[in-house]
Amino acid sequence: MAAATLSATLAASSILNSHSQTNTVSSSVHIPKIPIFAKPESIFFRSASPRICRVLNANKLVRTEVKSRAVGVIRANAAQVAEEARPSAQKEMEIVDVDLGDRSYPIYIGSGLLDRPDLLQSHVKGRRVLVVTNTTVGPLYLDRVVAALTYGGSNISVESVILPDGEKYKEMGTLMKVFDKAIETRLDRRCTFIALGGGVIGDMCGFAAASFLRGVNFIQIPTTLMSQVDSSVGGKTGINHPLGKNLIGAFFQPQCVLVDTDTLSTLPDRELASGIAEVIKYGLIRDAAFFEWQEKNMEALLARDPIALAYAIKRSCENKAEVVSLDEKESGLRATLNLGHTFGHAIENGIGYGGWLHGEAVAAGTVMAADMSYRLGWIDDTLPKRIVKLLKQAKLPIAPPEEMTVDKFKSIMAVDKKVADGLLRLILLKGPLGNCVFTGDYDRKTLDDTLRAFCHS
Repeated sequence: MAAATLSATLAASSILNSHSQTNTVSSSVHIPKIPIFAKPESIFFRSASPRICRVLNANKLVRTEVKSRAVGVIRANAAQVAEEARPSAQKEMEIVDVDLGDRSYPIYIGSGLLDRPDLLQSHVKGRRVLVVTNTTVGPLYLDRVVAALTYGGSNISVESVILPDGEKYKEMGTLMKVFDKAIETRLDRRCTFIALGGGVIGDMCGFAAASFLRGVNFIQIPTTLMSQVDSSVGGKTGINHPLGKNLIGAFFQPQCVLVDTDTLSTLPDRELASGIAEVIKYGLIRDAAFFEWQEKNMEALLARDPIALAYAIKRSCENKAEVVSLDEKESGLRATLNLGHTFGHAIENGIGYGGWLHGEAVAAGTVMAADMSYRLGWIDDTLPKRIVKLLKQAKLPIAPPEEMTVDKFKSIMAVDKKVADGLLRLILLKGPLGNCVFTGDYDRKTLDDTLRAFCHS
């Protein structure tokens, strides 16, 4: 394997032949069964210790093991995540375990979880809690979270800080409001921070928890599809800098992630579509069967079909949990989760944070990454067409805004976190659906060709 390239081809060994026709109602949403320990394809990464990814639901425990040697090549694929089962009832709670040894934690997924005091209280360390939320989510859910924390004479005292809503507030000045509240109320090292909101709140609260008194406990309660399927899982926290997105932050894992799917009922359509961009990503980079399921069920997702949404969230979390368990600090494999993000982050920064939602920028970036992959001869022409079709169906952009020029892309991408020794590494598609590479080994002219194809100047 070339030093600049990590082969991250995580394809399920066989695409199911049992997919239903396009479905739009909950009674007909197709939930495929993926066999555990299907024959792996060519995916390579190294690990120093055994990893276990567990998925639980109310009726059974499925334990999936990815065994490793101290030195050697490990092969795994997305089919090893777990066997998929159709939910028997909307109120059923499922648990996906992120295996990080003594820092492992559960992702609870289900309807009505904000009204489960036992879940929240069991993960609070100490007796003092600071809930960090924003002006949009706070009026909707803050009282319910406080009620759950204090239910039954728990002796937990709760403070809260309500931040302005939006990506443009993901910066140092706003972050200081969290520290101000924590210090003014004299919170100590046994306190727990709770992030109640979308990706911006989760990233900022997590970074505050990682930094306050050099680290206090925190819990994620994501309320957007974007945060439920991606940003709340894996411990990436941080804020933006005027020169680049997420350049200041830390890896800091939560005590748990509590995904109450009912919170999606108040999510605007545009935010829902933004989250779907990250769902699509998992299928492209490592889970071909999941991508094909999305092609058949996108209409149900956009209609907020509860079974379709619950399945998409669970399957996304399973994929993310497995990758994080194997590569927590993004030494290689985890970087593949950033398909389309290098182009996308440049768009967000270039037009001003908040101009486009994160998922909208990632969608356009994914099309650009697919275009570049095709120009390199790494994929055939059918895959970019399928990607564009699915993104259009999800009502997501397929090209950057007009104000993004070639020079603007290049200047912003030059400070991307994936630059190493002056070399811009990209996540690109390679091979059949469900395969990708994280690499700096590509023809620079091809990158220029892609940028010129999508930019007006």
